[in-house]
Amino acid sequence: MSNYYFITISLFVAVVATAIESSSELSVPAGCPVPDPRLNYRPVIGIISHPGDGASGRIVNSTSVSYVAASYVKFVESAGARVIPLLFDDSPQVLNQKLDLVNGVIFPGGWARKGKYFETVKAIFKKVLEKNDAGEHFPLLAINLGFELLMMIVSKDNNILEKFSVSNQASKLHFVETVNIEDTVFGRFPPTLIKKLSKECLVLQRNKYGLSPEKFQANDDLSSFFIMLTTSTDTRNKVFVSTLQAENYPITALQWHPEKSAFEWGSAAIPHSEDAVQVTQLVANYFVSEARKSSNKPDAQKVLDNLIYNYSPTYSGKAGKGYDEVYIFNGPALSSL
Repeated sequence: MSNYYFITISLFVAVVATAIESSSELSVPAGCPVPDPRLNYRPVIGIISHPGDGASGRIVNSTSVSYVAASYVKFVESAGARVIPLLFDDSPQVLNQKLDLVNGVIFPGGWARKGKYFETVKAIFKKVLEKNDAGEHFPLLAINLGFELLMMIVSKDNNILEKFSVSNQASKLHFVETVNIEDTVFGRFPPTLIKKLSKECLVLQRNKYGLSPEKFQANDDLSSFFIMLTTSTDTRNKVFVSTLQAENYPITALQWHPEKSAFEWGSAAIPHSEDAVQVTQLVANYFVSEARKSSNKPDAQKVLDNLIYNYSPTYSGKAGKGYDEVYIFNGPALSSL
């Protein structure tokens, strides 16, 4: 067959895919409510990759290999959004182009607190603020390491973190009594579950570093930017900040892992009760609901070209530790950007 035939077919497929992707709303059946035109019902979340392969630590310090744990992807998908991986070693130009394809960002857990990874997270955080300041609702969810990096960035102090003994344990969340949680990540939680969070160990903590409430309050940059929602205690009964909400931005920072209870099985410490899984789902629902407020509706074909569906996860859970599945990237991803 001629090259013309193949080109014609390729163009047809691309046009059809774009048309399907672009038709954000189908016809509404009689009697069904009309979708809210202010909301984006096809949100896409960017998740920054972490150095290494994530598979039991076989490769832990590489500038060419990075990963995204599949649990974060499933966490996002469970609430009705899709994922584009943001490779930490992408060029600034490519990274900015990818950020224009998404409606929110997740800073996941991990270990990297300096070098290229830190600088990339810092640059993305700056972009998050810029987008919100320009009127685009652009949420950020920072988890564990992401929480710690935000503390360093916002405080302008790379040595602000303190050592805590919470390497791998289920934990409680103690709510700050004077804070109204209505418009926060806990706003949709039923009162019974809020009570259980403060009395039962429903979330997983995996952090050797953190921030005491005293140190948080003493830093003007942090205490003016964030509102402290919960605290937790480590194995030596030392209190640390465990949940923060930015006062003027859709930014939530968790020093605990909401994604693990439903999607990770490598540690016996991970709580898998119905209540723990409900916490996972409610946090995911909250974050994706914030992403639906984004007015950004990018080129449909570019979204398709960069979705994590273009990659296959690797099963790494046979060793019984670490992540069960990871997406491994060997250098910057190829796309049509």
